[in-house]
Amino acid sequence: MSWAGPEDLFLSTSLATYLDRKLLVLLRDGRKLLGTLRSFDQFANVVLEGACERVIVGELYCDIPLGLYIIRGENVVLIGELDMNREELPPHMTCVSEADIRQAQKVEREATDLKGSMRKAHGVS
Repeated sequence: MSWAGPEDLFLSTSLATYLDRKLLVLLRDGRKLLGTLRSFDQFANVVLEGACERVIVGELYCDIPLGLYIIRGENVVLIGELDMNREELPPHMTCVSEADIRQAQKVEREATDLKGSMRKAHGVS
């Protein structure tokens, strides 16, 4: 006896509507990947073509090219289609090089670490 109904078929193929479209994929570790969905399976494993990682630090951003990228489904938090008729980012955002964004990430990480160590030293949770 099978419990599968028409609604189960819809749920299992819902990613099919995104095939060959540009997507934003948010991963469990916080990374944001953009690319064209080329394939997927029942576990939400996805293949992105022309993928890039969008790194945002403050008002700076950089799209780091990754090429063909396979993402394990258990790492996917959210998948959404990008509207190609709208600007992807607010106009105040500035595109910088990969080296510049890595430096900005390092400075941000050091500031966060310093803030955490100061809280710990002063007994603040």
